[in-house]
Amino acid sequence: MSVKIGIPKTLSYYVYYPLWKKFFTELGAEVVVSDNTSRRIVDDGVKETVNDACVPIKLFHGHVANLKDRVEYIFIPRLVSVNGEQIYCPKFLGLPDMIKSTLKDLPEVIAPRIDLRKGKFELMKIVYQVGSIITKNPLQIYSAFKEAKIYFEEFNDLLKEGYTVEEALKILEGKEVDINLEENSSSLKVAVLGYPYIVYDPYVSVNMIQKLRGLGVEVVTTDMLTNQELNNQKQKLKKDLFWTFSGEVVKAGYHYYESGEIDGLIHVTAFGCGPDFMVDKLLELAAKDKEEIAFMALTIDEHTGEAGIVTRLEAFVDMLNLRRKHQ
Repeated sequence: MSVKIGIPKTLSYYVYYPLWKKFFTELGAEVVVSDNTSRRIVDDGVKETVNDACVPIKLFHGHVANLKDRVEYIFIPRLVSVNGEQIYCPKFLGLPDMIKSTLKDLPEVIAPRIDLRKGKFELMKIVYQVGSIITKNPLQIYSAFKEAKIYFEEFNDLLKEGYTVEEALKILEGKEVDINLEENSSSLKVAVLGYPYIVYDPYVSVNMIQKLRGLGVEVVTTDMLTNQELNNQKQKLKKDLFWTFSGEVVKAGYHYYESGEIDGLIHVTAFGCGPDFMVDKLLELAAKDKEEIAFMALTIDEHTGEAGIVTRLEAFVDMLNLRRKHQ
């Protein structure tokens, strides 16, 4: 009987899930994902966390609560740094401790500290540390990670083509995706920027990408850019931002502003997120030098209603269409 390892469907799920899933399944484990974000998961998360926690942290607690009685292990890596320079938000660093101190009757938590600033062999040390929970065979662990990296690269290639996280996962699993990315390629183009766990979670973002596509808009995101395209924007910052996701969002915004290929930019931010406040201000200041590109910030919290967001999106798209008509 295979070991069941749970992965909460939020936060780093929207970046690294394909890598972890492939690694664990290649080792013979069964990966169990928490349910899609729902009102119940949100409410459970709010109940378990302190009032001043940001929305994503509240959500994470809700997803772990949804998962904990169905698995033998829960995978909550302590993400510190993966690029050797920037670090993740401090709440990512303390996530395993936060969960252990607030939720009761948890299964065993797998919480490797991932800090690749420690040297070129650090990644493989982490891989063996985690893999040895399932098997003590180093060759099997190495082979599983090799397959996982290939799978992860294929996933990121699909994101660069314009697919969302869930669409890319379906394609990798051999399922059909009901979308034609060329359909809106000659229409309005809008950059939807924000942390991946906000932008790609259909419940949190009120399905923003799909709604914009339905309004005839071609949507571009941070994940459609290469690392080189993002790094080319570093010189515009007096100092690179400390936080991984924050730096990527700002540099993506600068790239799209500079390219002139977009009609508008929407920054989706979580209420209560400190780093996001600075990101929003930097994007807003950059927008003042690009009057031909409309900018809108949307703040999401646990009380956000779909109707209000849809109204603002429709008004934004109407404005962009009017602009184009009178150009």
